[in-house]
Amino acid sequence: MTTPPVVLSFIDAVNRGDTSVVLGFFHPVTGVVVDAGRRFVGHKEIASWNEREFVGAGGRLIPSDIRTEGHVVTVVGRWESSFYTGPTRFVFRLDGERITELSMGQ
Repeated sequence: MTTPPVVLSFIDAVNRGDTSVVLGFFHPVTGVVVDAGRRFVGHKEIASWNEREFVGAGGRLIPSDIRTEGHVVTVVGRWESSFYTGPTRFVFRLDGERITELSMGQ
């Protein structure tokens, strides 16, 4: 199965350091990021987390494996940033061109 364009566009935006584009993939009120068990809901919380620990920390994702099952896409790869560097699993739950939830951890 092919990788949904929304996931590829998200990875590209992250690797370019484009914070506003990254934030735009999430619904302003109901979008969710779960990072190592910590939950961030809506643009305000996601933007704060993103600035500290994700794009704002110089984040870059180098995928090694991408699997798609329906509306769930799992990306395994190497995450590099000033906040954390190492192997990471990203699980995207999608609704069309939006990410309803992004969960990540080792």
